[in-house]
Amino acid sequence: MPFSGRTALITGAGSGMGQLSAWRLAAAGVRVAAIDVDRRGLERTARHAPQIFPIVCDVRDHDAVERAVREVEARWGPLDRVVNAAAVAPAGLLVEQPVDEIEQLLAVNVVGLLNVTRLTLPGMLERGSGDLIQYGSLAGWLPSQRLGGYSASKAAVVSLTETLWHEHRGSGVRIVCACPPVVDTPLLDQIGDHGPRALARTPRIRPEEVLDSIEQALDEGRPFAFPGRGTTTLWRLRRFAPGLLWARIDALERA
Repeated sequence: MPFSGRTALITGAGSGMGQLSAWRLAAAGVRVAAIDVDRRGLERTARHAPQIFPIVCDVRDHDAVERAVREVEARWGPLDRVVNAAAVAPAGLLVEQPVDEIEQLLAVNVVGLLNVTRLTLPGMLERGSGDLIQYGSLAGWLPSQRLGGYSASKAAVVSLTETLWHEHRGSGVRIVCACPPVVDTPLLDQIGDHGPRALARTPRIRPEEVLDSIEQALDEGRPFAFPGRGTTTLWRLRRFAPGLLWARIDALERA
């Protein structure tokens, strides 16, 4: 069944995939609670449509997330869709990357996602309807040099979401983990020159492709969305021939 809800909550809505998700849903008449720590980014998001309600909130802070969820539900009622798009992507060799940077990465990408999920999913399960969209990454299946921390965080998102999908299959709540390859969003700016050498030569896919793939996976009841040409092939190669894939990754890093 296509999404027909009235209210959505989106984290990471100040830029990138979260912002585009907010704009697309708002264009469809959905009331959107847009959450981010980036106040200016949220202002840009909210200017796009009057039914976007910006909330400055750090997803790492459980109490702040709880206040935000309660505020939205008091204003608009139950949530019909939750999108966990908040993420950070500092890069570097694992032995050189500051520990506090990796801790922040895990706190935003994993703990923040868990905070939002645990405060919103029970209500959807109780009602027997709703969508939960988690942003993983192909990097969660396919680690590479200089992205070890980010890959670990997205591997956690993949595992958590797959578990949720099985635990609540048949509940009426649709759950999906989006696992895109490199997407043309501002998140790439955080990686900068510290990421894999091959990243600069890797084709970007459009954010719209990711959103379309998510909707298709939800409609088909699949736990994962692999947007972009060749993404599913890479996922299968990682599962069935990891040594071959690592040889290719190592060669690109040395090139």
